[in-house]
Amino acid sequence: MSITNEALQKLLQEIGQKKAFAEQQLSIVKQQMAIKTRESRMLQLTASEVNSLPIDTNVYEGVGKMFVCTPIPDVQKRLASETEELKLDMANLDKKADYLEKTYQNSKSSLEQVLRGGGT
Repeated sequence: MSITNEALQKLLQEIGQKKAFAEQQLSIVKQQMAIKTRESRMLQLTASEVNSLPIDTNVYEGVGKMFVCTPIPDVQKRLASETEELKLDMANLDKKADYLEKTYQNSKSSLEQVLRGGGT
């Protein structure tokens, strides 16, 4: 059974759009993952610096345009919670990237299949 040229064009256009969208979204997700990785590294470095300080050292955190003296245990708690939040974000981005990669591959294989079978 042969598909009409009009239907074939519409099918190719839909699959092409889906493939392009998945590719674009995958690029965005990879950029977000790179940003989150940098943030994670910054948190690790900050935590190691804070942990190396004596417990009675004055530590200041930026709040808007001012700095507030914060006890080291509070800073450590904040760093730990931000690290956990980043881990969750990275896990979600990994899932999203996996889904988009599969969508992209499926669209690509569908396009190839239609092009191979479209001429008959």
